[in-house]
Amino acid sequence: MATSTESAGGMRPRLFKSCLIAGLLAVSAAQAAAASFTLGRDEFLHNGQPMQVIGCEMHPARIPPEYWQHRLQMARAMGCNTVPIYLFWNHHEAVEGKFDFKTGSRHIARFVKLAQAEGLLVLLRPGPYVCGEWDLGGLPPYLLKHADIGLRGMDPRYMQAVRRYVKAVAKEFAPLQMTRGGPIAMLQIENEYGSYANDRAYLKELAALWRSNGIEVPFYTADGPTPQMLAAGSLPGAAVGLDSGSEAAHFELAQQINPGVPVFSSETYPGWLTHWGEEWARPGSEELLADVTYLLKAGKSLSFYVAHGGTNFGFTAGANSGGKGYEPDVTSYDYDAPIDEQGRPRDKFFQLRDLIAKETGRKPAELPAPIPTMTLAPVQMTAFASLWQALPAPRQASHPKPFEALGHYQGLMLYSTRLIGARSGKLVLNGLHDLASVYLDGQLIGHLDRRLGENSLELPATENAEPLLEIMVEAMGRINFGPALVDRKGLTERVTLAGMTLMNWQMRPLPLHEDWVQKLQSLPEARLDPKPGRFFKASVSIEQPADTFLDLSQFGKGMVWVNGHNLGRFWQLGPQQRLYLPAPWLRRGSNEIIILDLRSNAGGAISGHSAMRP
Repeated sequence: MATSTESAGGMRPRLFKSCLIAGLLAVSAAQAAAASFTLGRDEFLHNGQPMQVIGCEMHPARIPPEYWQHRLQMARAMGCNTVPIYLFWNHHEAVEGKFDFKTGSRHIARFVKLAQAEGLLVLLRPGPYVCGEWDLGGLPPYLLKHADIGLRGMDPRYMQAVRRYVKAVAKEFAPLQMTRGGPIAMLQIENEYGSYANDRAYLKELAALWRSNGIEVPFYTADGPTPQMLAAGSLPGAAVGLDSGSEAAHFELAQQINPGVPVFSSETYPGWLTHWGEEWARPGSEELLADVTYLLKAGKSLSFYVAHGGTNFGFTAGANSGGKGYEPDVTSYDYDAPIDEQGRPRDKFFQLRDLIAKETGRKPAELPAPIPTMTLAPVQMTAFASLWQALPAPRQASHPKPFEALGHYQGLMLYSTRLIGARSGKLVLNGLHDLASVYLDGQLIGHLDRRLGENSLELPATENAEPLLEIMVEAMGRINFGPALVDRKGLTERVTLAGMTLMNWQMRPLPLHEDWVQKLQSLPEARLDPKPGRFFKASVSIEQPADTFLDLSQFGKGMVWVNGHNLGRFWQLGPQQRLYLPAPWLRRGSNEIIILDLRSNAGGAISGHSAMRP
């Protein structure tokens, strides 16, 4: 800003500088408008010249927007020239028919423009299904209100929603294609479709939808390197991505199945995901470096999935359903990636950086300054509210209904009924998704866990003529990969006691929205309901906000909100005991922390640490 004492003569250098900058920007815009990205027979062509794509995948929705530029600069410092990004459909259309591409981490167009400013190309991965260890693979759970809907195919109800989504995405991102001066070089059709189904008509319809809505850049697909997956998932004319491609045979197979287009390793894995109850995934780098060395020497394009993982804030974490059964993902999406959850480089970052520089002959960009961290001294949390004293009005039904049937998608549901006839014996919750706490006349009988295949327990005898059965069900992440993708939450089938089907249910949805949590009525601890499900609160004074990791090890299981922001789920089960708290969600002075503990009323203290793992 000019001061009041600046003379007209003193302004001339600034005016000249402004004109010079404007001229340079005009030249840059003209160059961008002239840029092209096309598919050769065996390689990608950037402005008509062969280009070896080296991608550093990251997901804007998992990164605080204030840190987007930092993470992009980290990608450049690792030696990458491209950033593949997922769009999570349910992140942008949380309410059916209402899209949000502008607020917070949903303003992905801003991320794309920042990538361009950093000299990076963008590969857009909009799905509609993406997997990504994200709830329902990115598909909006409102689709599951239809009891017999078929996902990822030509079901008319699904395709009606897909057309609406494609139109909304294309409107937002078509202007950012390379054909129009932006950095978006390619768009992926679906994701790993050959791992799920074989409807080629569906893939062709998606391609036609994108084209009819103004998408002009080349397409690509991504599938595992097997004959079955590539035959079902690839699309003539679209580049072939391999998840992952690590040897010559993988590329030869893809070229046989879909000839005449480039093949690249669209997901080269430098890390891996972690589920609740497991040890942290910490794959070594020896095999990774060998794979990348092969790819670089052979001139193959590749992308690291993921170079930086970020965080499954709120209720966004997904789940798997492999050989171990139901496996919900932890809140952290650190992934043991080269760039950790807080944005710091790991040893494998430097190993990859040196390898890429050696094989490409290009000097990487300098590392940006690290994001500051801080510690917080232990702070005792105080109980102030109970779920049981904040219940909404009940919904009535003869049989228990899943969340989605009531337009309820995350959080908790309390199911209750009076027991008539059978009053004790084996209680079976058929189709329990995912965790249940069972109460009889206000007394906790036990917990059931879908992960462990648990869906039954013994109800004790009672003198009450019509005892009250209450079942608090918590939804964990929806399955995001494989044939069990339709993963409704709550009590999804009938409930029986001693073989008798229990009827006449009341259901109370508890979505745990941020605004609802902020409006909880405070009560003295002596007046709180004795059942587990208490909210605890503390005010923390901070002089200079910086990133930290909140330690929840003194609490059982639940969620955390800081100044209204949902950090995600915690669980004493582990391995994660600390949740990432980014500095932009803090403020100078007083900060409000609220914890919901679903398993314990004991309370405890929290503290802040500079790293997620001790």
